[in-house]
Order: sequence, then C-alpha cells, then structure tokens
Amino acid sequence: MPHRTLRGRIAYLRDGQGERGREDFSITVHGDGARTVRAQCEMDDIRLLRDVTYSVDAAWRPLDAFVRLVSQDRFFGSAWFRFDDRGAECEAFTAGDGRVHQRRELGCRPLLFVPHPLVCDGWQASAYDYTRGPGVQRLEPCANSSPRPDGGSGPALGLSHKHLQYVGDQTLEVAAGRFACRHLRILPPEGDEAHGVPLDIWVTGTDFILVRMRWDLLRSTYDLVALEGELR
Repeated sequence: MPHRTLRGRIAYLRDGQGERGREDFSITVHGDGARTVRAQCEMDDIRLLRDVTYSVDAAWRPLDAFVRLVSQDRFFGSAWFRFDDRGAECEAFTAGDGRVHQRRELGCRPLLFVPHPLVCDGWQASAYDYTRGPGVQRLEPCANSSPRPDGGSGPALGLSHKHLQYVGDQTLEVAAGRFACRHLRILPPEGDEAHGVPLDIWVTGTDFILVRMRWDLLRSTYDLVALEGELR
C-alpha cells in the first residue's frame, strides 16, 4: 500500500496581538501505518526557531526524533531521541551544556513523546482509550524534549506523566475548513502552580490532526489555517 502525505500550517495567535508565529508541517503515513512528521516552528516574539522530525509506529508509539533549536539567531542545541521497549535515550549537544548522553530505563516504551510542535501535541490524543468514553485518564510514562511551555530549553530527555481528559465531540470551523473534532484537555500536573492551567485541544479524524489549541496560560489560540492531502 503506497504512503500518503498531509501538509499544513498552524497559526500562533496571541490575544490582542494577532499572529506571533507559525508552524509548517508535513506528515508521511506509510503503508504499514507508521508515520513521520516534519515540522518547522517559528515564534516571532521570542525569536525561537525549532525544527523537528518525529516518527511513531502504527500504534502511535514513539520510535525516534530529532529536535534542533535556534534562539535569537544563534544555535541553542540539537538532540536525537530513540525509544524502545525498555525505555528512552538521548544524544544531545547544546550551547549551554555541550555534549550530553542520557538513558532512562523504564521497563517499557513511553506512551508518547512531546517534541513541542503543536501538530505533535495533537498526536497526544491518540493515547486516550476512547472505548471508556469521556473522562480522565492517567498516561505514564511520557517523555518530552523540554519541560517549558514553549519548549525553549534543552533539547534534552525529560519524563513525566499526564492526565488527559476527553471532554466530548464538537464541530469547529477554522481557516483550513470545517472539521468534526474530539475535544480533549491536558490537565496541569499536581502541585504545578506556575503552569496550573489546562490546555485544550481539538483534533480531527484518525490522523489526530490538531484543528485548534487554546492555552490561557500563554493567552494564545493556535488554529489550523491550511491543510492539504487525504485526511482520515
């Protein structure tokens, strides 16, 4: 079965300011169901540029990723991540820490990885068990390339858990079109007062394409403004 390709753009919209950045992405879905996303994220207000390539298998389990950051037009860091059924590892070189090697034995493969493109944030919705209906589920272990809301540190391997809430279904109209969506909410970690604001996402189809994200913490909405390809 031949592969198919999706291409799109997400606009980063700050309350009262308009567009403060953008994300261009392409997704290749292979015949066996594995997929790779390539994303370029530009944040004009903080002058951060992120390039990411991230692959998952047919069951949406993390396989490997590459993340590179440029901040204020200067190299900030780059890292390669690999995941297996025993844990996760990272080889990185950053302007602040030089060469870094990390390996975390978890006894399993992480349920998901967050390299910080918003299209990948939409993929987090694949980890929810929808046969149980709306509610809250704990996801553990989860991996990330940065604990910061804007993903602007590292990149390096971080581990966490998540509480993912399935709110229900909703139809949204954005610049890219009208989509039937699942509305989910990523709840803040327990005791995290600094980031204690839920993050709302709306995804469409079995491709879990992000249609909208809203995060009051950053006073920002992120909308899908262009999409090409066969969506499923």
